Amino acid sequence: MAEFPSEEWLTEYARRIDESLQYRDAAATWEGDISYVFEAEPDKGVPEEIWVWLDLWHGRCRASRYGLSEEEGQKARFIIRAPYSRWKELINRQLDPIKGMMQGKLKLKGDLPTIVRYVKAANELVNLAASVPTEFVDERGTSPEEGSG
Repeated sequence: MAEFPSEEWLTEYARRIDESLQYRDAAATWEGDISYVFEAEPDKGVPEEIWVWLDLWHGRCRASRYGLSEEEGQKARFIIRAPYSRWKELINRQLDPIKGMMQGKLKLKGDLPTIVRYVKAANELVNLAASVPTEFVDERGTSPEEGSG
């Protein structure tokens, strides 16, 4: 089980994107990389902002990177940022990605009409994130064998 957020989680997510026929169909004409920004929530176990990057191209995930600098992450065509707890809601399918952007719960830097055109692909990205066996950092201290830090 991969901890979220972590490089291990991102690697598994990227693999699932690349292997998904549903995503490939939904994003067949998509061209553009995306940076996700997991904003810090120290009380939830995310002490600082984390930038990750996905190279998404015609329904494939050609590459992924975890822990980019803000400068590197800003180069992506699209940037989606939100606090860690919002990402957790998204992964748990408690938040629709497009509605989240429209309501300002997910902050988008990039062309919203392009994202809206690919609503099926966006939903498939959420489904794939939800399919990764995930342990959230703010839930990891619940087992009795864990120390108090």
